[in-house]
Amino acid sequence: MINVTKTYLPDKSKFKGYVDRIYESGWLTNNGQFVQELEKRLAEYLGVKNLMVTANGTLALQIAFRTLEMKGKVITTPFTFVATSSSLVWEGLFPVFADIDSGTFNITAESINNKITGETTAILPVHVYGNPCNVQKIKEIADAYGLKVIYDACHTFGVTIKEIPVLNFGDLSVMSFHATKVFNTIEGGAIV
Repeated sequence: MINVTKTYLPDKSKFKGYVDRIYESGWLTNNGQFVQELEKRLAEYLGVKNLMVTANGTLALQIAFRTLEMKGKVITTPFTFVATSSSLVWEGLFPVFADIDSGTFNITAESINNKITGETTAILPVHVYGNPCNVQKIKEIADAYGLKVIYDACHTFGVTIKEIPVLNFGDLSVMSFHATKVFNTIEGGAIV
């Protein structure tokens, strides 16, 4: 068998030490010490000011849409995990699919521009396989039409553009920490 990804598993004894500390504290949910520490360390490592962890990447998307009070049509790509589109539908939004570049597999600015109508309220680009989207052109389009931009940044953990963390572009970025990702918490996600 050839794995597409191979999940990193921590040393069992180190992991057990964390579990023991959780049992000792009795604090299992609601912003416990490990959640607070994870958010702080991730924000520092990723070079972002505000980061909130979530149960998974799908929930991060849904919270992002609600936070920005999104309505109407959202331009995105079908070349992604189904949650990118299904989370839009769950939140009463309508996904509009734009084409991707055959070299980067990212949504193209030209295709985004061609899909904009009076009902378009946002753009949801996906950074694919560690390749950032053309954030500058997407920003220009969003600014010209007054659109919000939420990046699905699940594949770009720690990626920078000219030494600027990719997570600092757009109105919000979301991440997944699923077991198949570069950085995983077995399950989980974040909003930046």
